[in-house]
Amino acid sequence: MQAQMLAPAAVLVVWTLIVLLWIIPSRFGAVAKVKDKSTLPTKAGVRGGDLEGVLPDKANWPAHNHTHLHEQPTLFYAVAVILAMIGPSAFDVLLAWVYVGVRIVHSLWQNLFNGVPIRFVLFMISSIVLIILAVRALMATMFADPSLAP
Repeated sequence: MQAQMLAPAAVLVVWTLIVLLWIIPSRFGAVAKVKDKSTLPTKAGVRGGDLEGVLPDKANWPAHNHTHLHEQPTLFYAVAVILAMIGPSAFDVLLAWVYVGVRIVHSLWQNLFNGVPIRFVLFMISSIVLIILAVRALMATMFADPSLAP
């Protein structure tokens, strides 16, 4: 069951890398379409954030989502490891897959359409699932029966 708990985390890692790769054609394609290249930032050490307001918003959405995938999901990774170490239930594994599925749908929505009301609902659903997983991890570690330890 431990590997089953880690599988959703591994999928979310791979998805995060896919979104990272999504940034490249999105931003480079938008830069290539800029007619007046003098509007592009030229300072040393230019960063993606410097392209905000220069490129169309849609070109920056994958980068915004990539940042989001490094925020709340880091808590998910910790919870997944905690539950994997103590032996997750089938319900824990199901919740982990629900979390990852909703995060992937959230990414697709943000990168393609970015309508905030729906994005917010997806974020709230994933947050509630993560809270449940975190509480289950807390309960399992705080109230573990030491006599069952190997």
